[in-house]
Parts: sequence; structure tokens; C-alpha cells
Amino acid sequence: MLLDILPVSLRKYLKMSKRQRKNEMQSTLWYMPMLYIGLAILLVAVTLFLDLVVNVAPYTFEILHFNASVTRTLVSTLIGGILTLSAFTINSLLVVLTTFSGQFSPRMLLNFTSDKQTQHALGIFNGSFIYVLVLFLFIGSADNEVFVTVPLVTIALAFIAAVTFIYFINHATTWMQVHNITYSMKEVSEKIVYNTLRVELEPYRTKEKGDLMEEGRKLAEQVKIETSGYLQLIHYRKMIEEARKDNIIIELHSQVGDYILEGNVLYSFWGPGAKSVGRQKYLQMVEMGHKETEIQDIQMGMHKLAEIAIKAVGNDDPKTATNTIHKMTELMLSIDSYITFTPYLADENHQVRIIMKEETFEYYLYRGFGFIRHYAGDNHLIITEIISGLAMVADSIDSSKHEAIWKFGCNTLDHIENKLIYELDKTFLLQEFHKLASATGNMDGYREIEKKFYPAANENV
Repeated sequence: MLLDILPVSLRKYLKMSKRQRKNEMQSTLWYMPMLYIGLAILLVAVTLFLDLVVNVAPYTFEILHFNASVTRTLVSTLIGGILTLSAFTINSLLVVLTTFSGQFSPRMLLNFTSDKQTQHALGIFNGSFIYVLVLFLFIGSADNEVFVTVPLVTIALAFIAAVTFIYFINHATTWMQVHNITYSMKEVSEKIVYNTLRVELEPYRTKEKGDLMEEGRKLAEQVKIETSGYLQLIHYRKMIEEARKDNIIIELHSQVGDYILEGNVLYSFWGPGAKSVGRQKYLQMVEMGHKETEIQDIQMGMHKLAEIAIKAVGNDDPKTATNTIHKMTELMLSIDSYITFTPYLADENHQVRIIMKEETFEYYLYRGFGFIRHYAGDNHLIITEIISGLAMVADSIDSSKHEAIWKFGCNTLDHIENKLIYELDKTFLLQEFHKLASATGNMDGYREIEKKFYPAANENV
């Protein structure tokens, strides 16, 4: 009943899981400023207590004493000054957000607003303004003729606000630089890979299928989703534990990040205890929403990086696209290091309990470089950088992934019209492809590619 009274903007937080709520609140602009406003009100109480109740004036140097009129003038003047700095900061923030949305990707707005440095800067301005505003209400009717703590703290906050303004402008301009943007995106994605794919799933992953109870699978119960939306979060640990207790196996038909329509099958389950399990029980361990989130979705981070490269290609900015491709190669190494590519999650007794929608290294390879490759079209410079990135990945990654990388590289060159390539473009492209062939052990395949570009090439070279 109480939920119906609250506004929708607040009601949604109460319906979220703890993990979702934390992620959502940290990505909003008001979360940190509200904390600073609370600290500002507490600071008002402390300063007024020291000056009006304790009366610290007799215990301090006379040079620190301010009479009542000077204190009121100081506080009233700084109200306007701090408010002006706040206005300039908000204006700068809007410029940054507009630039990000237009030049890079609208999905990057949350990354800047959720950045701790951005939120702390806004929090300092809001907290300082609220401090001087509330303080002015109390000292206006105070009987004290001498103040010490109030003017000193007020001056200190004004100084901090001025320094923070310079810091925020520097932070915004630094954050907007391409190499910092791509590095930040890559760091966020690696954090998701580590926290979600490694910490949450790796302890339960197994390559051994074991007993999948195939007889019971023929009579599997299918459960359909009740609301349309994006699959944002799956509580894997709880699902594995409950499946162990119920003695069933669950097969997920969608993965985090997928959009699911009401009535689509989300999962099916079977096993000795299937008949006693409620069809809707495991729906409570799945979080749905109207948007994609990065809590467990590594694809979204990869899409953001890809979008930066795509926008750069469209804006004739090859250097930005190149930098993004380099960061994508680093992310591919992290994915290979942290993930065991198997769809099976087992309990502590090594019995498979969850069968996920299978993801392969080829899948992440396509998500990382496939979109960039598509929008690059016949841009040979960008294609050359993609091949170079693939060669670096192949040189550092486990040899079991070499065949997938080689096939992706070959497929990337299939659409290129070699008659339209400048001679040097062709030379540099083949140089990078030679590195890829050498790293993956496909020199015979390289010679076939070379014939495509140089039909009269000596086969023995």
C-alpha cells in the first residue's frame, strides 16, 4: 500500500534487488550530492553548537574573532559565489554530456555521471551551498556578537569549492580525451568480466557433462517469462543451491543482456524432484528490466567500445578507431584469461545443475570486432588495424583459440575489393596478415590470401 503512494521514480528502487539498487543508485547524479548535503547539515549543527552553545571565542586567538555583522555579510556573499560556481559546473557537465552523446555514444553518459570524481565534485558544490544557506538562516537572529567557527568553516568551504571547480574542469577535459575514454570503458568491462564471469561463475563451471538425466529431459517443464524486458541479472549461486536441494537440472534459454517478450520460454527444468517444484519458483532468481545494465553483461561494455570505433569511422577519425581496437584486444585477453568456455554449472558434488546458453570465444570475438568490421566497410586502414589486433591477440592467447582467430581474420578480408586498394595499403595489410598467419600457424593459408591480392606472386616466396 505504501509503495503505491511513492512516486514511480522512487518506487522502482524498492522493487529492485540489493545488487541492482546499488548499481542504479551509483549511476545517478543525486546519490553522492545527497550524502554531501546530509554532511553539510551535520556540519551546520556542529559549527553552531561550538559558537552558540560552547562559545569557543574565549579559547581562541583574537585574530580569529569575527563580529556578527561581518559574519552575516561573509555568509550571505558566499551564498551567491558558491551558487555561481555550481551553475558553471552544471553548464560544463551538460557540455560534456552533449559531446559524449554526439561524438561517441549515448550509452557513455552513465559512465561519466557515475564516475566517482564527477559525483564528488557535484557533492562538494551542493553541500557547500546548502551549508551556507542553512547557516545564514540561524545566524541572522543570533545574539552572539563574536563568531569563530562559523566564519572559519565558511571560508574553508569556499576555498574547497573554488579548488574543486578547477579540479572538475580539468577532470572533464581529461576524461573527454579519447585514450582516457577507451581506457575507462575497458576497465569497466574487465571489472564485469572478473566480478561476474570469474568470481561468480568460474567456481561452478565444469567441462564434464556428467549425468544430465537425459530420460527426464524428454519431459522437461518449460517456464515462460511473465513480463517483457531485458534479462539484467541471474542469481546463479542461489539457483544452483536450490536446484541441488530440489534435485533438478535447469536449462536457461536466454542469457544476460537478451531481450525477452512476455510468453517466451526463459528456462526449462527436469529431474527426479521436478514434479514437486513450482513452475514459477526460479523466476524469483531472475531480474528483468526495461534497459540493459552492465552488472553481469560483458556484451554491453564491448558494444560501447565498438560504438566509439564506429562513430570514429563515420567521423573520419581513424586514430580514435585504432585506439579503441587496441583496447578491445586487451579485453579479449581478459575474457580468455577469466572464462572457461563451457555452459555447465555444477554444484559442490560435481553434479550439473544449470545449463547456460552456450557462449564461445568466437561469439565474443564477433561481439568485439564484428560490428567495427561491418561499419568499416572498405576502409582498408581500419581493416589493417583489426588484422593487426587479431595478430597480437593470437600471439598472446592460448593456441586452442588460434583457429577461431584465423577464420575471423580470413573472413574479414573476403569482402575487400583488392583492385581498389592502393599499393602501400595492400602491402601493409598483407604484412599484418602475415603476422596473424605466423602466430596461428597458417602460412599456407596466407599464401592463398597473398595470391588474391598479387595473382602473379611467386608461390615459393
